[in-house]
This record gives sequence, structure tokens and C-alpha cells, in this order.
Amino acid sequence: VIARRLLAHGRVQGVGFRDALVDAAILAGADGWVRNRRDGSVEARVQGSDEAVARAVSWARRGPRLACVDRLDVEEVEVDPAVCGFVRIATA
Repeated sequence: VIARRLLAHGRVQGVGFRDALVDAAILAGADGWVRNRRDGSVEARVQGSDEAVARAVSWARRGPRLACVDRLDVEEVEVDPAVCGFVRIATA
């Protein structure tokens, strides 16, 4: 199991990015969470198998149809054993 912190920049708020990432991550078999940030970016924690995380990260580089992801920062983070499922959480 691996974990990554994602920070998506560009037109990523108000375009369904969070809900679509929840669906994409669940489909990929990843656990974690996603939230808007006050600076206009979207932050996510994605964890699971190498393949599940890679699929979720690949999706996040594109985002949903109305999004325009200018940059996706991906950072390796510690696995959180308390994370189960994939959910939207409150804005940071």
C-alpha cells in the first residue's frame, strides 16, 4: 500500500472535480479523501495499491470534462491506516 497527496491547480473548483475524483478513485480501488482549498486548488489524499493510486493520479491529471488542470503536484506521504473508502471532506 502506498499513499500520495495530490494538489490540483487550474480550473478545478466549480466543475465537479471532487465528485468525479471520488467516483474515479473508487473505481480504481483507492481509498482517501478530496477537498477544495481556499486558494482555488483541490487537495486529495489517495492510497492503496500501486496500480490503484496510479489510476487515480492519472485521472486527476485530466479531471472531469469541464476542468482544466494546469498542474498536478504529487507528493509521497505516509499511509494512514484509518483511511477507508473515498470521500469528500470540508474545505481546508
